[in-house]
Amino acid sequence: MVNAYRPPRANHRLRPSAAVYRRRRIAAGLLGLLLVIGLALSAISLVGGGGSKGGSVSPATTLKSVTTTTTKLGPATFVAVGDTELGNSPNLPANPAAILAPVVSALKAPIVFANLEGTMTTGSSSKCASGSTNCYAFSVPPSYAKVMADAGFNVVNSANNHSHDFGEQGVSDTSAALTGASIKQTGLPGQIAVSDDHGTKVATIGFAPYSNVNNLLDLATAKALITKAKTLAPLVVVYMHAGAEGATATHVTGQEETYFGENRGNSKAFAHAAVDAGADLVIGSGPHVVRGMEWYQGKLIAYSLGNFANFQNFASVGTMSISAILRVTLSATGVFASGTLTSVLLSSTGQPAIDSTGQAASLMNQLSAADFGSAAATIGPNGSITPPASP
Repeated sequence: MVNAYRPPRANHRLRPSAAVYRRRRIAAGLLGLLLVIGLALSAISLVGGGGSKGGSVSPATTLKSVTTTTTKLGPATFVAVGDTELGNSPNLPANPAAILAPVVSALKAPIVFANLEGTMTTGSSSKCASGSTNCYAFSVPPSYAKVMADAGFNVVNSANNHSHDFGEQGVSDTSAALTGASIKQTGLPGQIAVSDDHGTKVATIGFAPYSNVNNLLDLATAKALITKAKTLAPLVVVYMHAGAEGATATHVTGQEETYFGENRGNSKAFAHAAVDAGADLVIGSGPHVVRGMEWYQGKLIAYSLGNFANFQNFASVGTMSISAILRVTLSATGVFASGTLTSVLLSSTGQPAIDSTGQAASLMNQLSAADFGSAAATIGPNGSITPPASP
């Protein structure tokens, strides 16, 4: 019998063998792997900056890790002088810039401070209008702010007994003049000047024994202001206009001092309280003579830098002609790094000049030892300032 051929049914499908299934699974797997590799290489090309020319990805391209760095704050250098007044209208120098010219080289620093003993105003209504005796009112034109700025000053204090010599007009005119010359001001109630030395901020606060400025007699408020300053800058410098005046007022008594019936404060008690509240450096003037330097809690206190410039305003003889320029460098955490004292002598007209004989350094070294004993700063003939040896 012959077998007849039967064609398959129209809906019949040939089932592939097991080997075919395995080959298909392997091919699908390889295709998926190639797809993943392609996506990864595309991502690397985008992150790494692209591949080779023509759109292909270079096999050398790798992902670059991102690193961060923390900037370490450096030290700050602070230069300070004492009471400064470049004249008194209408008795003014023909060339005010010439008054400071002999000492400009010693003022070069990122932060340069002076106590502004008077006002910068054209106002004519002074506190001495009544003709009272022993009354002094100081003013220079507002243009003198630029004279001080050109000499290097960029921070001044107005907490003293002459900031209000010409009333509120004198106060506002002075502030406007200083602002116009890019000089920061401190000393008026609540006023803190914040400066910068290559990234390290320094807050300066001025105090005097008067209620119309930052009042050093109000110790609680003063300490609170110093604490506030510490939140604005890692370094705080406190200035105090304190103590009796005159040729014989060279010693720090540790007691309340008076002058013409005014309570001029206890400069030692105030300076120690300022350090306890967070001050890293305390400087002073006001007695119109230099005083000694003390170390307290590792911080330097310079009790008075004397007169610095006073064109025909104060007597400039004997101890009242001896002045100084203080330079201190502190670490960003307030540790004393270095300090020098440049001796200055005032002429009979009140013009400062560098004193190569070092009279201020010698006198302040003697006063420091006499007033502070083992806590005294040692000031060398070359002006170097050294803390006491560790016990």
